[in-house]
Amino acid sequence: MNPTPLPITYPLLMLLAIVTAVLLARPRQRKLGLSPTERFAVGFGAFAGAMIAAKLPFVLAEDWANVRSGLAWFSNGKTIVFGLAGGYLGVEVAKWSLDIRTKTGDSFAVPVAAAVAIGRLACFVAGCCYGKPTGGLWGIDFGDGVLRHPTQLYESAFHATALVVLLILEKRNLFPGQRIKLYFIAYLIYRFITEWIRPEPILGYGLTGYQAASLVLIGVFTALYWRDARAIRRSGESMR
Repeated sequence: MNPTPLPITYPLLMLLAIVTAVLLARPRQRKLGLSPTERFAVGFGAFAGAMIAAKLPFVLAEDWANVRSGLAWFSNGKTIVFGLAGGYLGVEVAKWSLDIRTKTGDSFAVPVAAAVAIGRLACFVAGCCYGKPTGGLWGIDFGDGVLRHPTQLYESAFHATALVVLLILEKRNLFPGQRIKLYFIAYLIYRFITEWIRPEPILGYGLTGYQAASLVLIGVFTALYWRDARAIRRSGESMR
């Protein structure tokens, strides 16, 4: 099978991903008790942080002349691993600048999972982000005559599954204030494992750059999880 998408398919799917995230986030963020200005700032922080961080590794890999001229920001290449971390950081910066103490992470978990699930379908039709060659019947020819792992579809399925799980947790009010971190940790573990079937260069110790980044970020979000878990526990004890 060789996907031959119309040129407009990729941008349409990416637009659908963004619109879906916005529509899912709006009702959830209205419940936070923030003003319209605060909600906009938090949403803009998430979007700007995600876009900048997703592109940054590729910008830094460009020639210095392209970096100085700004052309590097318009070249191909983005990474979800850094995008998720950048979005989280962008929200925290926006909240810090406005002195917002409200926990906002849960309002992003479902929208982000839905958006990434759709976004990976865009990667599939564009023929990018594919995996290593495979002899399996599910192999896809992305234009080079080689059947490869459709890692975009694997990842889309992961995020779609995460979406369902997050909706269940949200409905039952399980892990309040922690759902976005659990989702990120789960994805980073998934990404670390599936890097073995991606054609990424090995940087050292048999690991790709994304695997190294995943290990670091797993540690970061695990630490944030336990920090917030202790805060939630202390808050509950003080109310007894």
